[in-house]
Amino acid sequence: MAIHVFQIEGMHCGSCALLIDDALQDLPGVRSTHTTIRQQRSTVELDETQTALKEVINTISELGYQAGSVDLELVQVGAEL
Repeated sequence: MAIHVFQIEGMHCGSCALLIDDALQDLPGVRSTHTTIRQQRSTVELDETQTALKEVINTISELGYQAGSVDLELVQVGAEL
């Protein structure tokens, strides 16, 4: 599991963020999501063996928003530092 951050353009209200979270949570391997309109970002905890980053971006794009990865791998969950 890793946490990835995506920059999202085109959100106008809290419902947009909820729509994105709902769609991402339906993807296999997505453990959690948090999308915020204020920061225009979505933070996704993802098992990349089940869903690739490109699939996350495609899912957001299919909803009518533009998305790109801010940091390909922000945090490796469970890794020792």
